[in-house]
Amino acid sequence: MSMGVNFNTQGSDHGAMSDINVTPMVDIMLVLLVIFMVTAPLLTQGVEVNLPSTRAAPLNSKQEPLIITVNQDGLTYIEKNLQTTAQLIEKVTAIRKSNPDLPVFVRGDRKTPYGSVMVVMSQLQQAGVDRIGLVTEPPAQ
Repeated sequence: MSMGVNFNTQGSDHGAMSDINVTPMVDIMLVLLVIFMVTAPLLTQGVEVNLPSTRAAPLNSKQEPLIITVNQDGLTYIEKNLQTTAQLIEKVTAIRKSNPDLPVFVRGDRKTPYGSVMVVMSQLQQAGVDRIGLVTEPPAQ
């Protein structure tokens, strides 16, 4: 004689439900994925500057460039990090030693004095950079 104990309080003999509903978790993961996809490109630019516009064709490069930014106050940044003249030359020299083919782009604010951008380009030349690209944005239609 076997004596079974039924702990089911709802009165059915179907057994315990072992399925987990993963639909809400998938929905949340998809929302997070979309949020990260939208915000990731915004994080790479760094310092906010108002770029001048031009009709030049964009350059295609398979390598992620080193971006030097000059804001409207004439302050110089490597990516998001503020640099002095000596730091800029030293860090760019070190970066170029490890990767001599790395493209270097200068992003200058539209209101930046021309002389400030030329000083940065001169510093980059002292650091061994022989080709410098200037970042612009296409004109508004």
